Amino acid sequence: MRYLDEDAIEKIAVGAAVLGSGGGGDPYVGKLMAKQAIRKHGPVRLIDADEVPDGELVIPSAMMGAPAVMLEKLPNGKEPETSFRALEKFLGRNAYAVISIEAGGLNSCIPIYTAASLGLPLIDGDGMGRAFPELPMVSFSLGGVSSSPMVICDEKGNKIILEAASNQWSEVLSRTATIAMGLNSMLGIYSMDGATVKRLAIRGTMTLAERIGEKILEAGKSRVSAVDGILEITKGFSLFEGKISDVRRDLTSGFMRGTVVFEGIDGCKGESYELDFQNENLVGRRNGKANAMTPDLITVLDQERGLPITTEHLKYGRRCIVVGMPCHPIWRTEAGIKQVGPRYFKYDLDYVPIEKLAGGAR
Repeated sequence: MRYLDEDAIEKIAVGAAVLGSGGGGDPYVGKLMAKQAIRKHGPVRLIDADEVPDGELVIPSAMMGAPAVMLEKLPNGKEPETSFRALEKFLGRNAYAVISIEAGGLNSCIPIYTAASLGLPLIDGDGMGRAFPELPMVSFSLGGVSSSPMVICDEKGNKIILEAASNQWSEVLSRTATIAMGLNSMLGIYSMDGATVKRLAIRGTMTLAERIGEKILEAGKSRVSAVDGILEITKGFSLFEGKISDVRRDLTSGFMRGTVVFEGIDGCKGESYELDFQNENLVGRRNGKANAMTPDLITVLDQERGLPITTEHLKYGRRCIVVGMPCHPIWRTEAGIKQVGPRYFKYDLDYVPIEKLAGGAR
């Protein structure tokens, strides 16, 4: 057990954006919310899943929708607490702790805000070890936990309590509601007991994000790139160095879908790279051949300092390094690949681990 202060939040926000594989939302707004809550209520107690009594209630707190919308449609600051309390009320129980649903930028900060606001501890872990675009894509769902009942709310005060027939139906129905709410919403979801958290949570992701963020911020003080440090911590690979020459995006489905194209620079001069995303980066192709794919992490970093660039901030002319990192082993199981592998996203590709695709690129 230890406490997260404002300095820790700064590091987690940066590191979680690396683990978010381009998704999870820009951490800036969530970071401000978390810092404000800590100033008001004090530091957040970070605990290991083993510290949660087996019979106690744990609730993940998260944002759903197209991350780019958060750049303009700001939250009123009450939505995470509102959705969390509404789910507690529906269940007739008070929660013992909060946990992150994914290790993404904004979605790693929202649970910190919720924990600080409610005076609850935060579990050092999450349900993905990275970020994914759909609600069933969590270790909790693979382990048989129901996403229902769930609460969806927005900044206008609208609130929906949803009980769906399956986790897949939760995705469909909550996505429809989120589109109507303006393409983003806040959730209380996947309520479970302490014993289940111990069995299914991906451990240590808050601490990992903090380590990565610290490496990046320390390198920034010396005006050097943190890329090598990131790859060392994550056991990752450098996939491409390039300048963004084209970005295509579409928000109409409730996700941010698109492709970013890079023109090679430095050691990759004369080559090209395409990266497809659905909130998160899914498949990267160097000269038309895949060299990284979901569920492994693909993240775009600023070439100069190694700062992560989420999909909503990909812009023409930016000079970047694309890196890949191995996913948590749970996603390499048969059930994991079926849920989040390339064929789920309609790619005619069988999953190949990044160590084989890009093994000589580190």
